[in-house]
Amino acid sequence: MGAAGRDFHDFNTFFRDNEDYEVVAFTAAQIPNIDDRRYPPELAGRLYPEGIPIRPEAELEALIRENGVQQVVFAYSDVPHLELMHTASKVLGWGADFRLMGNQYIRCRSSVPVVSVCAVRTGSGKSPATRKVCAILKGMGLKVVAIRHPMPYGDLVKQECQRFAEHKDLDKYETTIEEREEYEPLIDNGIVVYAGVDYGKILKAAEKEADVIVWDGGNNDFPFYRSDLQIVIADPHRPGHELTYYPGETNARTADVVIINKVQTADRKDILTVRENIKLLNPEALIIDAASPITADRPELVTGKRVLVVEDGPTVTHGGMAFGAGLIAAEDLRAAEIVDPRKYAVGSIAETYERYPHIGRVLPAMGYSPEQVRELKETIDRADCDAVVTGTPIDIRRVVEVNKPVVRARYEVAEVGRPNLQDIITQWYAGLRRDRPQ
Repeated sequence: MGAAGRDFHDFNTFFRDNEDYEVVAFTAAQIPNIDDRRYPPELAGRLYPEGIPIRPEAELEALIRENGVQQVVFAYSDVPHLELMHTASKVLGWGADFRLMGNQYIRCRSSVPVVSVCAVRTGSGKSPATRKVCAILKGMGLKVVAIRHPMPYGDLVKQECQRFAEHKDLDKYETTIEEREEYEPLIDNGIVVYAGVDYGKILKAAEKEADVIVWDGGNNDFPFYRSDLQIVIADPHRPGHELTYYPGETNARTADVVIINKVQTADRKDILTVRENIKLLNPEALIIDAASPITADRPELVTGKRVLVVEDGPTVTHGGMAFGAGLIAAEDLRAAEIVDPRKYAVGSIAETYERYPHIGRVLPAMGYSPEQVRELKETIDRADCDAVVTGTPIDIRRVVEVNKPVVRARYEVAEVGRPNLQDIITQWYAGLRRDRPQ
C-alpha cells in the first residue's frame, strides 16, 4: 500500500528478487493519477516479467480475497495513528497480516556520510532546514549532494535515477509542481539533487560526486538510508502530532537533533507541549528552537490590496494545514482582503476542496499533471483580485503564466540561541572524521 514512494523502495530493496514472496499488486493513495498503471518490468526484476499492477486503494479487499494475499505492507506516510489502525483492522478482517517495515534491509548503507533531514508532519519547515544544512556543509568546503524522497508520478522507467543540477533538468524530466517545489530552491543554491525510483542506484550515482549526502525527507517519512546525523523538524502549530502520526513518531524517536520550528508565530504553551513530548519520546535528542521569518519580495502589492493566496500543495492537503507562508505574509502586510479561491476553482482543483474541506481560503498549488497545471492557471486567472501571494518554495511563474502580478513569500530557518545548526554540524563532522566505521 503506497503513494509512489516508500512502497516502491520497500519492493526494490526487500521483495524484488526475493523468491519467498510474490507481490500481486501495489495500491495507490494520497496522490492523484498514480493508480491504474503498472510497476514496469524494467524495474520489477526477473521475477516479474510483466511488471506489477498498481490499483486504487479502494480495491484492496478484492485484491486480498481474489489473490489469497497473506501479507499487506503499509508503505506511505503522514497518516494519523487512528487511521493507520483502522486500516490494519480492515486488513486483518479480510484475512491477511498487516505489516510495517523499518528493518535493516530497506535502509541502505552509504559509503559517504549521510545527514538526514525529516519531520514529524508535512509542512513543518523541513525544506528550509535542508537548504540550511546543505549551505553549512558547502561552506565547510565539502561537496554536497541532496537525495530527495521520491515523487515519481510520470514514466517510472525514465524516472529510475534522476539528476537535477540546472533548471533545464526540471523540464527534461517533466517534473510536477510538487517536485519543483523541492528541487528548484536547492538547485538555486548550487546543490545537485538526485531523486527517482531506485534508491540503490541513486545512492551509487550520488556517492561518486559527494563528500556528504543530505537525505531530504518527504512528508514525515523516515530515511531510506542509514543516517550518521538525523535532524527532525517539529511543528508547534500542530502540538501533539509528534505523538499521533505515522511515521512522524518514528522520526521523533530516532532523531539526534529535533528543531522546534516556527516559534515566532506559535503559542508558547504549544511550544512547551511539543518540547515535553519530544523529551518523552527521545530523552537523548538535542532540542533547539528556530524561527521561520517570512519575507515578501514586493510588499507594496499586498498592503491594502485584495489578494489571492497560493500555498504549497502537500502542506495544505494531506498535511492538514489551513495556511502557510503566503497567508501569514498577506495578513502581516495588512492585505485589504484575502480573496476566497473556492468559488473560482475548476476541475480537479475544485475536487481538492471537496476532499480536503479544511483548506478554506487558500489555493493549493496542485500540479501533478499538465491538465491540473492548466486548471490551476485557470483558477488563478478567474479570481477577482489585485495580486497573487505565493507561499510555495518555487517561482510559480516558471510553471504557469497568470494574468496578475505575483508576490513571492519565502521563509528560512533561523535558530534561536546556541547551539545552532552550524555548531552541531561542525562538531558532528569533526567527530565523524575520527570515528566513523568503514
